[in-house]
Amino acid sequence: MHNLLAVFPCKYSGVGSEQGGAKGLKSAAPSSIHYGKASMFSGHGNCLVQSLQDLHDMLIEYHPPKVVHPSISSLKPQSQSFFGSLFRRKPQQKLSTQIPPNLPKGLYMYGDVGSGKTMLMDLFYDTLPPNITSKTRIHFHNFMQDVHKRLHAMKLKHGSDLDAILYVAADIAEQASVLCFDEFQCTDVADAMILRRLLEALMTHGVVLVTTSNRHPNDLYKNGIQRQSFIPCINLLKTRLRVLNLDSTTDYRKIPRPPSGVYHHPLDKAAVSHAEKWFKFLGDFENDPPHKSVQRVWGRDIEVPKASGRAAWFTFDELIGKAKGAADYLELCKSYDAFIVTEVPGMTYRERDLARRFITFVDAVYESHNVTLSTSSILFQQAKLVLTSTVPLYQLFLSPDEVSEALHSADSSSTPSPSSPSSTSSNPTNNHSTPTYPNKPAHHEDISDLMRQMMDDLGLSMNVLKSSS
Repeated sequence: MHNLLAVFPCKYSGVGSEQGGAKGLKSAAPSSIHYGKASMFSGHGNCLVQSLQDLHDMLIEYHPPKVVHPSISSLKPQSQSFFGSLFRRKPQQKLSTQIPPNLPKGLYMYGDVGSGKTMLMDLFYDTLPPNITSKTRIHFHNFMQDVHKRLHAMKLKHGSDLDAILYVAADIAEQASVLCFDEFQCTDVADAMILRRLLEALMTHGVVLVTTSNRHPNDLYKNGIQRQSFIPCINLLKTRLRVLNLDSTTDYRKIPRPPSGVYHHPLDKAAVSHAEKWFKFLGDFENDPPHKSVQRVWGRDIEVPKASGRAAWFTFDELIGKAKGAADYLELCKSYDAFIVTEVPGMTYRERDLARRFITFVDAVYESHNVTLSTSSILFQQAKLVLTSTVPLYQLFLSPDEVSEALHSADSSSTPSPSSPSSTSSNPTNNHSTPTYPNKPAHHEDISDLMRQMMDDLGLSMNVLKSSS
């Protein structure tokens, strides 16, 4: 098994170089590659390479699904005519865009020119495990030109009403189960309108994406025409790829801030290294190595599985699964400035007790401020929270099925029956009909009490739920 930290010195002579020959890597036989650390690549760069290494290790055990092309007829719009509906043998099946649950989370590496983006991606691409038999590395502009050519050819052959994106995505997926883009950016409205569906379709076929860019996903297609239509693509990138900042850190502490965000999902191999990097960053390994600790709260002992300096590491079950209250969490926040909580599950209204307890803990962390006195000022430092979870952040308390169920119940309860009194309000003989108030929130009696309690805890209403993504 290749280890990128060991291979790195074989290929490039400097972190900032984006020009590197492959000769050194090709000359390194697999038997000579072993685990190790590149002395030139420490701190911030080491964290970046470790993120690539995590994905590399996940790909060793990854077997992409077989690519199935959609039929041409399924990509055509259904006939809306009366005769067409009579003679249609069977209804068209809705094409699935379900992303496989075992798809490894890809990488989105962004940074300024000279930060080493291309170098790192080349290193990753050249050391992919042997079970990845199909792979492609391409400049993003060239990739999009090829996509538009394929789409144009499909429409010429089968008609302009063909939805060819899904078919072209299947063609690309057959050629590459790992797709590496260099210089991902979007400046063309034609690209912007198809990118989300194209990338989602590629992921549906099991394609792992690794890309570099000069900007954060939030800054893609900035000030572009119809940018609002591009927002779903941005959300897809941030949800399905790990976003890594390659710019040099301006924090001169010994351990630079990890390049990824504080929230990580799913619970893959990268989740472990994510938590370890943040624990090392937020703790004080040099003066206070990781150890177990016990905090005394109101005459009771609370065990802290891992502590270092002012940082504490718990699993969700250790911190939330056992009976604790607000007083316990507030006392813990007095002893620690940072919390790493791993293995957080998705919580539904069936686990509302756990959800309430977790919300209480998050509130305690958010409200806690540790005071640091200096000769010239008083500094208030807010506690920090790092999480690894099985689900995306927006599904932490309400699953997609629950949201759909709640919305469906709300719609059905708010739709007046033809025989209901309100439906006769226009009757001139009914002079005492009850007036309607469009701004008054609906009660939605059809929603279960348990779901309502959960939504109340989260501060959600049906209007908020309907307007959310």
